[in-house]
Amino acid sequence: MSEGGLGVHPTVPAGSQANKAAIGVATPALYNKLARVETGVSAALVRDSAELAEPVVKALRASHPRWLPGDQITVLEGNHWAATAQRLKDLRGTWAAPFPGQALVVWDQQRMLLPDGVLSEDGHAQERSVIAPVLQPVEADDLWSAERNFCPLGLMFGLARRGAAFVVRQHGRLQGERLGHAIRQGPTRSGPVSEPFMLVRDPASGETMRVRRLTIPLTEPTRDGDTARHILSNVPGGRASAAPRARLDSKRWSIATAFFEITTTLSCAITTLGSPKAALFTLCLALLAYNAVSLITAALRSAHSRKTVKDEVSSYDLSLEIGRTDDGMMIAMPAPHWALFRALSAQAFAEALRELASSVHVSRYQKHPRGPKKKPPERAASPNGKHVSTAKLLAQR
Repeated sequence: MSEGGLGVHPTVPAGSQANKAAIGVATPALYNKLARVETGVSAALVRDSAELAEPVVKALRASHPRWLPGDQITVLEGNHWAATAQRLKDLRGTWAAPFPGQALVVWDQQRMLLPDGVLSEDGHAQERSVIAPVLQPVEADDLWSAERNFCPLGLMFGLARRGAAFVVRQHGRLQGERLGHAIRQGPTRSGPVSEPFMLVRDPASGETMRVRRLTIPLTEPTRDGDTARHILSNVPGGRASAAPRARLDSKRWSIATAFFEITTTLSCAITTLGSPKAALFTLCLALLAYNAVSLITAALRSAHSRKTVKDEVSSYDLSLEIGRTDDGMMIAMPAPHWALFRALSAQAFAEALRELASSVHVSRYQKHPRGPKKKPPERAASPNGKHVSTAKLLAQR
């Protein structure tokens, strides 16, 4: 399945046929097994990969600087898996796109790893309805950042009870009592930040909490007509001023790049699996693949500097080489030859990765950033109907 998720095999039957001797069962039996993989097992794959990768990244000394000095920052993001093909009999009677489920993914900003994920088989479930499992690994002094869909009182009070801090975009339905007048705290790119206090109340327990409400003006109104964004935070003013907390909310969008790499760069979406459990299993394999590629880029940062990897190395070209060379590499060096890496300590494994990464020619994976988008030209209807001759258009240039 990991070979299918990374594009080594185009479909599940193709991967099954290539590994027929090792699997030993028919393809329908494989599909039946995939449809019954427990979501807890799938989520454990992600946690296990991050637990193995984290000490190696530390040994490589390739962690990114913290967005806020002294704070361990964790980003929470929701992701709906792509609509699947309507291959299941129950889906063939509808034109609607079938969503097999969704995941709440935790992102470690320093090490660029995905250490945890909470899965839901209901594609229509709100992110707020599956918050409770997310709070279990929260530790004191952690700093969590999340979008406004994660602005329910349960999340904010749950983090506060565990001694953690949060910086969360305010949802329009969350209201509170404003305390005092707005005070300008510092400049940002779009304008000055004002920060009045606000009192929020948990209706379930009656508990109250005083939070800071950062108001940041927008250079242009949103499509909904909003002229400012509001951020709720319980970070003490002495721990971080208003402007860094406002920038933290802007940097939170970095996790969108991670999801883009998972679905587009790594090509991990297998849309032929309509069963929710099977689709979520492949999603977790995609998250595992992201952690593996993050470990590779950490080794490159350790050998070639963080700036070089950030500015010059393309994740797309890295993943393209993985998919292109996997078959030949496994023929030349079968799986038993890789077992020696299991016995290495994190430090020894990091040194081996650093040695390999030092011989990599970064120019082979050169990033080619696109320039600013240009306004598309207006299109005119063709007098000849639905098609034109490319040669005639070029001749008129």
